[in-house]
Amino acid sequence: MSDKILILDFGSQYTQLVARRVREIGVYAEIHPFNISKENVLKIAPTGIIFSGGPSSVYQKDAPYPSFNFYELNVPILGICYGLQYTVFSLGGEVKNLTEHREYGKAELSILINDDLLKDVENNSTVWMSHGDSVSKIPEGFELIAKSKTCPVAAIRNTEKKIYGVQFHPEVNHSEFGKKILENFVINICQCKKNWTSTHFINESIENIRKTVGEDRVLCALSGGVDSTVLAVLLHKAIGDKLICFHVDSGLMRANESETIMRLFKQNFDISIDIINGQEDFLNALKNITDPERKRKIIGNLFVELFEKEAAKFKDCKWLAQGTLYPDVIESVSVKGPSQTIKSHHNVGGLPEKMNLKVLEPFRELFKDEVRKIGIELGVPEWFIKRHPFPGPGLAIRIIGDVTEEKVAILQKADTIFLEELHNANIYDEIWQAFAVLLPVKSVGIMGDERTYENTCAIRAVRSIDGMTADCYPIPHDILSKISSRIINEVRGINRVVYDITSKPPGTIEWE
Repeated sequence: MSDKILILDFGSQYTQLVARRVREIGVYAEIHPFNISKENVLKIAPTGIIFSGGPSSVYQKDAPYPSFNFYELNVPILGICYGLQYTVFSLGGEVKNLTEHREYGKAELSILINDDLLKDVENNSTVWMSHGDSVSKIPEGFELIAKSKTCPVAAIRNTEKKIYGVQFHPEVNHSEFGKKILENFVINICQCKKNWTSTHFINESIENIRKTVGEDRVLCALSGGVDSTVLAVLLHKAIGDKLICFHVDSGLMRANESETIMRLFKQNFDISIDIINGQEDFLNALKNITDPERKRKIIGNLFVELFEKEAAKFKDCKWLAQGTLYPDVIESVSVKGPSQTIKSHHNVGGLPEKMNLKVLEPFRELFKDEVRKIGIELGVPEWFIKRHPFPGPGLAIRIIGDVTEEKVAILQKADTIFLEELHNANIYDEIWQAFAVLLPVKSVGIMGDERTYENTCAIRAVRSIDGMTADCYPIPHDILSKISSRIINEVRGINRVVYDITSKPPGTIEWE
């Protein structure tokens, strides 16, 4: 891959969004911590570099500074928000704290020079500001190219050294011409070629997989989700019969999930799958466990035990392939910069420290929509690609409190009804993820003139692009009423339904 953009993560909540936007332009981008070594940067050999935003002030005692002088690389640089402030500060300019006019939210961008970085960007268009510090004096050799009413330095440039900076966030949707600004930097200034495509990724991944595993066999566990399914098809294309696929029926799946998976592969792909019945094992291991992190760890460990037991049947099986995505990684472990751990994903933070199998994760740096595009190109049916994400630990983390066989059965029925009604209303495809949650809350109800005291079910539906942020999907009230009525009437054990309207952040998409 010849052209790539290196993004230095200074801790912004939008860092992953910068990478997404660059990839949407057609250029590969990868994120690394702000203190990446010069040696590693030279190995990456970036065509351009973006300094992300971040919550710090350049004057803080522990402010994040790069480990070496990036400007000596003679590679185009774009600083965003904190990235701009660091650039100005490190090159002899001045940054001040905004005590009276901190700028958060939408602002109008007044363009002074409308070529180069701001070419074809409409004057007085909206941009998204989020900063407490501001540039008060630009470094020597730079010129001011944009401002706003409350931000005298909104964008600067040094065309000779190809160093640029913006005080706003071009990566967010609120910035009307933000993507155009990033495209101007990536395509016109860095002169990158648009070669980040599904075809390119598939071809490169096949080559890397073959090189990595050699003559070894690879074990792939099919959860029934989009990621592991697309992964299995890609692996089969790369190594053929050296791929061993199996599906663990944990007893924590959606209703009829195992049958759906087997039907998909039987009808569409020449890939054999073995089913392992682990229902009793998982339910026994989760008995009386209520803490969500313990649930994830227990499930992760048990999956690996089953994986390794299966792999032991083949002497040359040394790899465990997983459909881990970048949001899984960033939410589980702080490996790409100063990001806070939100929760452990069973295939990242949930894996035991010692295991006999080596892990193969071709999708580790991808977002969900990128995997979906790859799946379509590999021939995975569109109806399957459009399925909502389903968590690796399954319904165990959608049952708040302890997990029992009875609770799983109740939740399966409620979840099935919910999704059926979304399909019936033709809104399923408009939603990123929808599911039911069984709460450890009982309330009084009346059914058939009799008093009931049964469980509460929460239903959740969100809109998102990659799962990093999400908003509540506005299901019409008549559809919500129908869903509630069906669940209460058809699912014994539930007598109340509530709708979760929390966005992410502050909440997560899943409840646990």
